[in-house]
Amino acid sequence: MTNRRNIASVEPANFILWRYHLVVATVVIIFLSLLARTAYIQVINPEHLRKQADMRSLRVTSQQVQRGIITDRHGVELAVSVPVMAIHVDPRTIKNKNSFDNKRAWQAFAEILDLNLAELQAKILASNGRFMYIKRQISPAVAKYVDELKLVGVSQAPESRRFYPTGEVSAQLVGMTNIDDIGIEGVERAYNDFLTGTPGKRIVRKDRLGNVIEDISVIQQSEQANNIQLSIDQRIQSLAYQRLKKAVQYNGAVSGSLVMIDVKTGEILAMVNSPSFNPNNRSKYDSYKLKNRAITDSYEPGSTIKPLVVASGLDHGIIAADSIIDTNPGRMRLGGRLVQDTRNRGEISLGNILRYSSNMGVSKIALKLGHQRLLDTYYQFGFGNESSLILNGESRGYMPRRSRWSEFENATLSFGYGMQATTLQLAHAYATIGSGGLYRPLTIIKQDTTPLSERVLSEQHAQELLLMMESVVEKGGTGDKARIDGYRVAGKTGTSRKAISGGYGDDYVALFAGVAPVSNPRFALVVVIDSPSGDRYYGGVIAAPVFAEVMERTLQMLNVTPDKKQSLTITAKDA
Repeated sequence: MTNRRNIASVEPANFILWRYHLVVATVVIIFLSLLARTAYIQVINPEHLRKQADMRSLRVTSQQVQRGIITDRHGVELAVSVPVMAIHVDPRTIKNKNSFDNKRAWQAFAEILDLNLAELQAKILASNGRFMYIKRQISPAVAKYVDELKLVGVSQAPESRRFYPTGEVSAQLVGMTNIDDIGIEGVERAYNDFLTGTPGKRIVRKDRLGNVIEDISVIQQSEQANNIQLSIDQRIQSLAYQRLKKAVQYNGAVSGSLVMIDVKTGEILAMVNSPSFNPNNRSKYDSYKLKNRAITDSYEPGSTIKPLVVASGLDHGIIAADSIIDTNPGRMRLGGRLVQDTRNRGEISLGNILRYSSNMGVSKIALKLGHQRLLDTYYQFGFGNESSLILNGESRGYMPRRSRWSEFENATLSFGYGMQATTLQLAHAYATIGSGGLYRPLTIIKQDTTPLSERVLSEQHAQELLLMMESVVEKGGTGDKARIDGYRVAGKTGTSRKAISGGYGDDYVALFAGVAPVSNPRFALVVVIDSPSGDRYYGGVIAAPVFAEVMERTLQMLNVTPDKKQSLTITAKDA
């Protein structure tokens, strides 16, 4: 009996001991396993978890660099960058965390951003991505309101927006950027790389809330953008735009363009077009208004080319400053085609050829020159070539190239038909005359030094030509509406019919080109009015007054000393 009791008491004790040993062994095994795993992770293969941790916490951040400022020659801002925000979402987070359950906040979100909530919700739910822009370039005030809604899955990022203080006045010249701050028109496009800085990049560690907890290293140092100071004088630019816009509207014209050049430096002081657009309001502009017509549109220059025919004749020794040209009987037939003046001027001087815009007079000079020498002169003065401005869309114009030339074609070339030129090219040619025959490269960037120039016309002949063109704006000349009290002006009117398929239509281009003051030329100015309506379509009637207003105010604004009105007419030899 006693033995049975002893055996029974021993069996439970053995069972408890066995269980104890099993538990201890299990704990030891688990501990050793954990220790081995820890050793493996920490000593043998630590890189895997480090990589996983870095993938979840390391981020590359970009330091935003503002685009460079564009100013006029006096520092007036024409284009600046202002800080704005971009709103974007994480569609996966929004769906996983049921962000749309906060209906009131999402409704407020849609209303402040002027969006349709149903369409926005459908778009987000249809996406499986992790990033989607909702709206860009919103004001800081709107961004602050959105931030206060505390919507899950909605984030913001800083960016910049281009602002143009002068609006439509300099729109085509300065140009504009797209939503990504890349230049797409005008100076913004031509100098995009120069205006764009290099953003800095850094590696940082962020926590799960997106806060930076450690600054690791610099990948790329930021480089500030460059600013550009244009040669434009915004005072003249604004004045020119107002006068041109008024003339285009008053005369019912399709468009107009104007270019003013400093003849001593080749700097462009004003380049305007009408109609224009407000680059700050992208929702309300037509694509055709983006064109910088002063450089993109070319026209037959008409009689404004006649001074160059006289210049070519003088430089090649075909005529002298006091030569008399016989235009009797006021018309002539060349190959069955008629060249004529409005009336028979008889024997007239070179000055009167320009004063009365005689087609007969310049045709006879051109026939003596021959087409090749005349074309060479045009090329030397910049026609048929692009300028040095590097602005997009610039036209070369058109210069005819033929293996055979008829006398009629040679004659029409002398009064501005059969070729095409831009407003800029014409202004460049007159600036060359005003500079004493020195062809200077044009620039839209303010210059601190006088650029190199090429002589294309002798100084004496350039001075003689200015005196002849001065008679054009005297009383009785075709350009008398371009006169300015106190200043001597040299210029030339032009009126050309617009070419259409198979010939010429009923639309005209009115032009006036000139230089002032004659005693010490400072500025060359060209005004072009395209397709004025009604019977008022002559350059001397609608373009010359714009020239007078802009040139007079400019001379006064820049304190150019008035020159004495005196007769310096060249005396012609007797017939």
